[in-house]
Amino acid sequence: MDLSIVVPLLNEDESLPHLVEWLHRVCQGMHVEYEVLLIDDGSTDRSWEEIARLANEDARVKGIRFGRNYGKSPALNEGFRAAQGNVVITMDADLQDDPDEIPELYRMIKMEGYDLVSGWKKKRYDPITKTIPTKLFNWTTRQVSGVVLHDFNCGLKAYRKEVVKNIEVFGEMHRYIPFIAKKEGFRKIGEKVVKHHPRQYGKTKFGFSRFINGFLDLLTITYIFRFGKKPMHFFGGLGTFMFVLGFLATCWVVGEKLWFSFVLDTEAPRVAESGLFFVALVAMVIGVQLFTAGFVADLVSRNGTDRNRYRISDRVGV
Repeated sequence: MDLSIVVPLLNEDESLPHLVEWLHRVCQGMHVEYEVLLIDDGSTDRSWEEIARLANEDARVKGIRFGRNYGKSPALNEGFRAAQGNVVITMDADLQDDPDEIPELYRMIKMEGYDLVSGWKKKRYDPITKTIPTKLFNWTTRQVSGVVLHDFNCGLKAYRKEVVKNIEVFGEMHRYIPFIAKKEGFRKIGEKVVKHHPRQYGKTKFGFSRFINGFLDLLTITYIFRFGKKPMHFFGGLGTFMFVLGFLATCWVVGEKLWFSFVLDTEAPRVAESGLFFVALVAMVIGVQLFTAGFVADLVSRNGTDRNRYRISDRVGV
């Protein structure tokens, strides 16, 4: 199959008929074999009934329904698992993403050899309460990830099949799929300016909590890729720093005591009256705890089922 279009959705029953009709029109004009995967993330309206109707009318429309609302990342992950196309395109179901962008995104993957092409909504029709946090979020993600994209959170993206079959999207990590792909060795990542339409139906799912969660997820994914298979390097490094800090503070307190007692021959201040004594005590205790956490994390990592799972891109003579 040439093309899979994965559409995660939540309570979008009004927009689905228009979206699917538009997708059929665009894909038929491309003369490719395609499928449309509609992933219902626990909708409470008539979205699933609409998906079932559309699937009965055209076998190229397929649906997956979650028992409850899990989030966009699990929906995308299930869509990636089910996708059969050599090129996979994701988009939102609210008609703010333009299906007319699909042919060019498809061409960039097939003809220009990109692993991933991300849309860039250069001109947005969102309220300022969404656009300003989005700009800050994108700037921060660029600095941390090293992936130079203007719009990480754009739902309109295109992938080579190998990319979606070798990455796992969980939690709220859909914002960082380009970062995840880069860490898995897919480095040819492009960007295309895409049209953004005003919302016609329903209401936005964006909230301030998602903005905060986005930054927390960025910290999580950075830690996972850097220390996921070697957690002792993280905890042990911090533990060493804290233990050395405590040891130096202890040396200072003891040295001060000896200086007053043997050099100045005066009564030395009590150790327990020195604030540095408590710094030394707390730092050494924290250092030991971090070391212990590192050992436990390493044991858990060593027993993980994916401890020796690596992406093999090619083989010769094996």
